[in-house]
Amino acid sequence: MISNLIQRISALRHASFKGGIRPAPHKQRTLVSRIMPMPPPEYLLLSLSEYKEEHLSPVVKEGDQVLKFQIIAQHHSRKELLLHAPTSGTIEQIGTNHIRLTCDGQDTEVSQQSQQKAKMHSPASLIDCIAKAGIMGLGGAGFSTAAKLRLAAGAEVEILIINAAECEPYICCDEALLREKAQEVIRGAEYLMLASGARSCLIAIESDKTDAIAAVRKFLGDSPVQLKLLASKYPAGDERVIIKSTTGKEVPDQLRPADVGIVVQNAGTARAVFEAVTYGQPCISRVVTVAGSPLQTPKNFYALIGTPLSHLFELCGLADNAKHIILGGSLMGRYAEEEQPSVKKTTNCIVATDSENFPQPMPERACIRCGYCAEACPVGLLPQQLLHFSRSQDQQELRDHGLMNCIECGACAYVCPSNIPLVQHYRCSKEDIHLLERNQAQSQHWQARYQHYQYRQKKLADANNRKKTRAKAADLAAAPDFSRASAIMEIAAAVARVKAKKQREND
Repeated sequence: MISNLIQRISALRHASFKGGIRPAPHKQRTLVSRIMPMPPPEYLLLSLSEYKEEHLSPVVKEGDQVLKFQIIAQHHSRKELLLHAPTSGTIEQIGTNHIRLTCDGQDTEVSQQSQQKAKMHSPASLIDCIAKAGIMGLGGAGFSTAAKLRLAAGAEVEILIINAAECEPYICCDEALLREKAQEVIRGAEYLMLASGARSCLIAIESDKTDAIAAVRKFLGDSPVQLKLLASKYPAGDERVIIKSTTGKEVPDQLRPADVGIVVQNAGTARAVFEAVTYGQPCISRVVTVAGSPLQTPKNFYALIGTPLSHLFELCGLADNAKHIILGGSLMGRYAEEEQPSVKKTTNCIVATDSENFPQPMPERACIRCGYCAEACPVGLLPQQLLHFSRSQDQQELRDHGLMNCIECGACAYVCPSNIPLVQHYRCSKEDIHLLERNQAQSQHWQARYQHYQYRQKKLADANNRKKTRAKAADLAAAPDFSRASAIMEIAAAVARVKAKKQREND
């Protein structure tokens, strides 16, 4: 009786993790309305650096007329890294990092025969269909979904986790997507489950997203996909944190989730897979949260990839008191650095900031060793020690104290009473470590090349010496044998010739 009660209570308990914070969500205004279909803008700015650490090469020229779904850029060797035209129009400009596409308003698609649908639902055909659709992780990481699935299939993963835990303030695109398209997300999760070879699948979502939870439960039915509720705190949506809280497994920094039998995909990625497999539609749009106090009507949009952010702000009514634009949430997002920023496949949220909600940072004061940062850290690090080693640039101690396990969530800086920008220190230290590692790798590369050069020079010199030795031996072999008697006779003959010559001269 008591054991059954304990099991029931454990089943109802929300998956959680040690540490974390509970900042104000700032999502209610954005979630009031449904996801809004976006009217096409005048032009699109399509990034050629969409994929993480990879750059795409254009396959079109300036002045070309392109159709919707047509491939306009791809990677030179990895064929799954693709960029498709979100609508029809003219290629106006091809820059170093972007393609400017002027929309014609016709939205003319390529022929139905050229759209790649999965003809049969085998793992290989599903992965091939996903690769041809150019789908990548829409949660922000930017890795190729097809490559991730191939890695998972090769590692024989057991669990697929659909990450719908939007714990960061302002971001609510996945919550809105599940609220309105839960059936498509579940179906896409089933395709991902089959493609990866996973034996079970969890849709992980925070417990306070009641409308999205109700929609998912409505369409689960007999699906092998299960719903897993998470404790509503930040950063529940981080990949390693969500793995730890839902499965109890830890992923060391040197390993990937597939190495411990788990693969994680975003809810938006699951829906993109559904559209690719069902309709043969490549990834040309995504749901984007446009939020912030300076907006009159913050909304979630079905935004075409490449849409200028100014177009979205115009639709929401941007007030004059807006200061900056943040790409991502308020804690892990970054300020837009481009002159003309646009929507990328990894753009899940755009925040317009104001002075009230985003004031100037307070002056930094000395650390008082309160320990709040260590209590808030979701991965169990010691932020105080990391700060000390970061300031002293002790990279070995930083490694030993797990700096590379830091997920840069910002929870430590959020609770710091001394207003120390801890995450910025850690990011700088990580960049220094990566730079040192690159320099060491480059030094080892050049050292190996020099050693190989020395080896080749020595090999060439040895070959030349052997050649000279063989030539000298050949010359000695060709020369007549030396004889003392013949030498004496030759000398005597020469003396006789001299004497005879003198005798003739005297006569």
